[in-house]
Parts: sequence; C-alpha cells; structure tokens
Amino acid sequence: MKIGCFALVEPFTPMERQFAAIAEMGIQYADLTDSHDGATLGTEFGFAASVSLDSHPAKIRRMAEAHGIELSTVCAHANLLDPTSPDRYGTAQIIKAIKLAHLLGIKEVITTEGDPKTKFGHDLDPEQQIFSIVEKLQAPIEWAEELGIKLLLEPHGKVTDSILLMGELLDELGHENTVGICLDTGNSWLGGGEPLNFVKTFGKRIQHVHWKDMPAAMQAQRGKLFGCGMATIPLGDGVVGIEKIVKALAKIGFDGTTTLEVAGKDNVKVSAQRLKQWSQTK
Repeated sequence: MKIGCFALVEPFTPMERQFAAIAEMGIQYADLTDSHDGATLGTEFGFAASVSLDSHPAKIRRMAEAHGIELSTVCAHANLLDPTSPDRYGTAQIIKAIKLAHLLGIKEVITTEGDPKTKFGHDLDPEQQIFSIVEKLQAPIEWAEELGIKLLLEPHGKVTDSILLMGELLDELGHENTVGICLDTGNSWLGGGEPLNFVKTFGKRIQHVHWKDMPAAMQAQRGKLFGCGMATIPLGDGVVGIEKIVKALAKIGFDGTTTLEVAGKDNVKVSAQRLKQWSQTK
C-alpha cells in the first residue's frame, strides 16, 4: 500500500508549495486535488492550489519532480445530478482530467456525483439519480477506456455513499475493467454506510483509498451529510475503525495508492505512521 497526501496542505499557497510541504513530511505520493478549466486569478497570483486542466503536462510534471513527488491520481469530483451548465464541473471537465492524467502517466481519475444545488437535482428519485450519473459519465468512460485510465467513483453523495445504490450504479455503467471505486473511509461512514462493508461487497473494484477518520461528535450528522473535504483528526482518533479497514483491504490483496485527506501537518504525520504500523501487523 502506497501512502500519499491530499495536495491541499497549506492554505493560500500554490500547488508547487503543496508538493514541497508534502515532501517535507516524508511523503512521496500526492494527488492533483483541485482543478479547473482555463485560467484562474488565484493560481495566476499564487494563492490557490489548483491546476488547470488545460495546462501543458510538463509544467505539472516539473513541479512534482522538483520535490520528489510521484502523482497518483487526478481528482475530478463533479456535479452529476444538477442540469448541465457551463459553470458546473461535469462531463467536459472529467474528460479533460482523463486526458491530462494520460499525458502525465497517471492511471487513475477520481470522480463522484456530489450534492445537487438545484431544485431539479434535489427532486430526482434514486432511479433518476442513477440515470443522470450514468448519462453524464458515458463519454468520460469511453475516453478512459481509450486511454487506459481507471475512472474511480468515490462515495461522496446519496448514491455513491449507499452500498446498494453504488452497486446498481456500477451495474448500469458496466465497463468493469475501466470503472472502479475509490473508497473514502470518512465519507462512506458519514453517509450512513460502513466502510468495512464496502470492502467486503466490492473487493477488488476498490483501487484507491481516501483516508479520513471522523470524531464521535459527527455521529449526529451521520446519514444527513454526504461527504466532507478533510478530516480534522488523525486516523485512529475517531470512530470509523480505520485499523480494521486497513487489515480488510490487505486481506483482499489491495496494494494500490492511497491518499490522506487529513488537515494539519502533525495529524498527517501521525496518520501516515499509524497506517504503516497497521499495514505491517496481522
């Protein structure tokens, strides 16, 4: 198992500084966490850690290599339940993320449906939600298949947080060799599921892991909140049961890349140390 870090370690600094900070913590792997079309003022003036999907890949590659960082995934978390709109991150951006990953030699792109922001999206029933996601992912899957990229669905919404609905979604999407799962331990727990059951149900379809633990205080939000960006505590200090998940993944032979989605450098370092310890003990 390879342990990487969310490339949003220090606020109001550019992506290259994120890579430097990750390397300073002794971590070798990172994802491209935030991305956008075209240009943004924040990245141009150095106070946003976002990467343009239209960037020349050599520019990103040089930033990572300068700090000894190996890029593991491109995150392309989307809004797949609201109507398509030029200002929504959706099908077009996921396709760009797949192309960029290919040019960078990255094998995984992670997406999800996200929370709807419109009445239209909120009024969809589960069957309509699945249709909306499937329709918006058809072209990205064709691109991923053509370019040899794994498109991984992360629990981060009402459909993907549910083992039942995630299974129905995977069946509808097909393309089993191209479409997989990025297990997010915190999101799946927060959405009301059990991360261990994701491992038992989907097994080798899980090809990347986002590590988050949740404090006991979040129990009241469970089943009401679908996804959160980062954990505020180290792995092992919460109620998700991370050690058992590590061992369950080892039992199915998981040896892929993983990402710590943990806020605070001390929390990240403690989390990485514990992951190494748990993965080495039976």
